[in-house]
Amino acid sequence: MSGRGSPALEMSGRAGQTGEAKAAAQRSDSVSVRGVSYTVREHVGPWWNVSLYHKKWTRQILKDVSFHVESGQIMGILGNSGSGKTTLLDAISGRLGHNNNFFGDVYVNGRQLKKEQFRDCFSYVPQSDTLLSFLTIQESLTYTALLTLQKCSNDFIKKKVDAVMAELSLSHIADKIIGSRIFVGISGGERRRVSIAAQLLQDPKVMLLDEPTTGLDCLTANQIVSLLSELARRDRIVIITIHQPRSELFRLFDKIAIMSFGEMVFCGNPMEMMTFFSDCGYSCPEQSNPFDFYVDLTSVDTRSKERECETYSRVQVIVSAYKNSEIFSEVLAAIEKTKRMKELPPIPFKNKDSPSAFYKSWILLRRTTRNFSRDKMGITMRLLQNLLFALFVAFFLLRLRNDLVKGAVQDRVGLVYQCVSAPPYTGMLNAVALFPPLRAISDQESKDGLYKKWQMLLAYIVHFLPFSVISVAIFSAFIYWTAGLYPDASRFGIFFAVVLASHIIGELLTLVILGVVQNPNTVQSGVVLLNSAGVIVGTGLVRTIEEMPTPFKILSYLTFQKYSSEVLIVNEFYGLNFTCGKSNSSTATNAACIFSHGNQFIEKNFPGALSRFTIDFLILYAFLPGLAITAILSFKIRDRLIGRQ
Repeated sequence: MSGRGSPALEMSGRAGQTGEAKAAAQRSDSVSVRGVSYTVREHVGPWWNVSLYHKKWTRQILKDVSFHVESGQIMGILGNSGSGKTTLLDAISGRLGHNNNFFGDVYVNGRQLKKEQFRDCFSYVPQSDTLLSFLTIQESLTYTALLTLQKCSNDFIKKKVDAVMAELSLSHIADKIIGSRIFVGISGGERRRVSIAAQLLQDPKVMLLDEPTTGLDCLTANQIVSLLSELARRDRIVIITIHQPRSELFRLFDKIAIMSFGEMVFCGNPMEMMTFFSDCGYSCPEQSNPFDFYVDLTSVDTRSKERECETYSRVQVIVSAYKNSEIFSEVLAAIEKTKRMKELPPIPFKNKDSPSAFYKSWILLRRTTRNFSRDKMGITMRLLQNLLFALFVAFFLLRLRNDLVKGAVQDRVGLVYQCVSAPPYTGMLNAVALFPPLRAISDQESKDGLYKKWQMLLAYIVHFLPFSVISVAIFSAFIYWTAGLYPDASRFGIFFAVVLASHIIGELLTLVILGVVQNPNTVQSGVVLLNSAGVIVGTGLVRTIEEMPTPFKILSYLTFQKYSSEVLIVNEFYGLNFTCGKSNSSTATNAACIFSHGNQFIEKNFPGALSRFTIDFLILYAFLPGLAITAILSFKIRDRLIGRQ
């Protein structure tokens, strides 16, 4: 096919040349990447193979990648899975952290970017859309704008959001709920446009998009790429990675880069690509998709050693031909020319007027509350889950009695045991169900510099407190008076306060672990294990603390269950008088009737608990700020670790 091309391909060549002619006609923004390489150190074997696990090998992800792109141009980066496309975008945007394993330079308008400038210069749209399910499109974009622009009036922000929605053809569905896998909302293509719109709110001059067509049907994928092409024509630089694009999209790209095993096999306009590969002896057959043909041609087949060696050698021959070509020489010349310009245009930073930390937290609280307030099933379960448990316990016990023979002590101890162990578990269920989506969106937005992850965490903590109070109040009022616990209003208040603290501690403990562990199922298992261990070791209801081995006795002081159980036991048994009815067996009667007063039970099983009542209560509530601070610190550490990746 050397010397010939389809009309679509010829049109693509003209489109690429036209874009370059326009760029040459006026001085425009540019992005230059020069000699970028990136390596990682990986363990040789799995963790259970100690000898191999401690050995590491170096794997090269990117190898001497260079390219140059200017305003008004859209560049598509092609390559098979594992070719380094996403890593290249991460390198361009500074998300690799530029550690000791990163080499090379990234220039914007001829200026080499400093580490702290990357985030404020590039707009990045990841492959997966992280959006809150219960917000409308307009609400989602409005909150993003509020997090970005503080000194602007509400009227200006509304006009800004309306303009961005109009630019991305979202105005007609502005009031539609975004939705999720559970309930229907907007389509996949519309979700992708919302993600792009969120980035456009900051007026970026350079947009990076990782696989923007993934998961979309062919028509929607074409529409997304056409939209991105239009955005590039409006004085922007758009760089996207794309997997298996249709041949119709060929004409939309001003530049096409093909990667294989971390190397740039080719980078140039569409017609240059056709000519280059034809000169290498690989002409694209008639009626074939050039994208598919050239990506397959430059892929390494790892199905067998023979095929791997053969295809890798072929790729290296093509890479060598490209590095020695005039096309590559022009790329390097363009980079050097831009660096030597006497009057360099300023770096096109995104439009960003960062609000104060307090203001951001307030906006995040408003957004979180509005999002969850529309989840009717979630609110119902959050408020009534403790009541459902209380119904079961109440109908099981029916009514507590003071007759020792009929289980007066045993029933009360069992009820205290349930009130100590169940509320933390329901708190854990809330955090595992509700917080991971917020964590996912905070991961993305914090990388964009909108706020810190701990600010989202703080907003969530403030949000769930009223729900916890109402839920525990319903539970406490029902179980306390229905079961017939000590009939005193002040003691009911103490019972409510202890159960509330236990419930909130369970949710905070889950948030601490969520700050470190990604998988919610692992977190749930971990919290259940910790809660169960705390109940066994700390409460003294399974085995008295005095009878425990010394290590467990010391460990019990670190559990919140020790303090909640002691307070509840004293709260219920202090001043309680028991009767001793008759049993069919006099031996059973004598065994049951060892206590005539609740104080005796306390002193025998929880010695010193009466004198520690106030201290136990204060220590229990000290867990709340302690865990909240620990959770914030865990997310701050996570924020720093991800920022260095």
